[in-house]
Amino acid sequence: MSSSPGLPQALRQRGYVLGGWPWRAALYLLTSVPLGIATLTALLLLAVAGGALSVVLIGIPLLLTLVLAGIPLAALERRRLRLLDPRPLPPAHREPDGTGLSSWLRTRLQERSTWRELGYALLFALVLWPLEALAVGTALTVCGGLIAAPAVLAASGGEEVRVLKIWLAHSYPPAFAALLTGVVLLPVFAYPLGLLAAGRAMLTRQLLAPPDAGLDSRLRELGRSRMRLVDAFEAERRRIERDLHDGAQQRLVALSMTLGLARLENPAQPLAGLLAKAHDEAGDALVEIRELIQGIHPRVLTDRGLRAAVEDVADRSVVPVDVDLDLPDRLPEAVETGVYFAVCEALANVAKHSGAGRALVTGRTERGRLVVEVSDDGVGGAVTSGGTGLEGVADRLSVLGGHLLVSSPPGGPTVFRLEVPAPSTPSPRRT
Repeated sequence: MSSSPGLPQALRQRGYVLGGWPWRAALYLLTSVPLGIATLTALLLLAVAGGALSVVLIGIPLLLTLVLAGIPLAALERRRLRLLDPRPLPPAHREPDGTGLSSWLRTRLQERSTWRELGYALLFALVLWPLEALAVGTALTVCGGLIAAPAVLAASGGEEVRVLKIWLAHSYPPAFAALLTGVVLLPVFAYPLGLLAAGRAMLTRQLLAPPDAGLDSRLRELGRSRMRLVDAFEAERRRIERDLHDGAQQRLVALSMTLGLARLENPAQPLAGLLAKAHDEAGDALVEIRELIQGIHPRVLTDRGLRAAVEDVADRSVVPVDVDLDLPDRLPEAVETGVYFAVCEALANVAKHSGAGRALVTGRTERGRLVVEVSDDGVGGAVTSGGTGLEGVADRLSVLGGHLLVSSPPGGPTVFRLEVPAPSTPSPRRT
């Protein structure tokens, strides 16, 4: 925020009339008049022409232009506001979801700011600028008429001059007295005009400010803190993975090897049977702990990225899975992990419940978002509610700012669509 005072602060200072603020206020009010006339003319032409031609569909683009007419006016008003308020007024519109005119129109028509700016345009064209023109016109007429009295008297040959259409001045002393009165009234009019301009600026800021700017700031901070929690959670998962891999798994490997060597000694029964049973149980425990480590965070995901990890899961699926992923080499770790486990859960549902003969995993980045779809030719009927694994997937993706869409009509096919923001610059990878 700028440290320079605005017009409301300047009005409270003693030297207000001696500075540049009265002139800036007058300029702000004066420029409203031609801008207001142009706005009123444009709105009337668009409304009349659009309404008259709408029966032959030609007027529909004109009516659409009328709805959007507040956008350029609001952009100009944000710039003009800097005459009286140094604080910048940020734009109230977001970037369109896609490219092209249709995407831009769809985004703008869905925004509240567009309709607020249209309302501002109507208020400005019908109410605000006429009031400003009346105020500035009154001040200019009174002060200008008084100050110009000697010049008008001289132009008339020194005979007489009617000052402000009220009284006659037959000589130069009354004319110069009128001039002096006009000069004295200039600072007197400076205060009401300044108050009018300050109120007008406050109204403009209130109507054109982005809605819920404070809430947006809090939501952005919430998103950042949520991502920090995701990173901390992933770091803890990786620590558990390393502890299991380097600690418990190695001990089980050593135990299994020791039991295997003991069996080679060919001891007498029943010890040989007990050793064989213990060796088998150690092997089973080792398999389980390896699966547990794989479930916490697969090594292939860390080393080779999301594409290789999904291909590995597809190779191990009991249902044949085709993979078509067009992804960057690496994505942020939280994104890769969240999407990987979401795909795993989707493929697990395909194997358990769909009765499908084949599945397909596709993925690509679109406009800064990673979009992955898992589809199958099964019986359909999948749901995300009721405490299912898919509900957990949806919750996990929402933490990343993404969402899960499921289309699964009875009889199929079923499509799981995952959308997650994917920044172009990946986050640093942990080793």
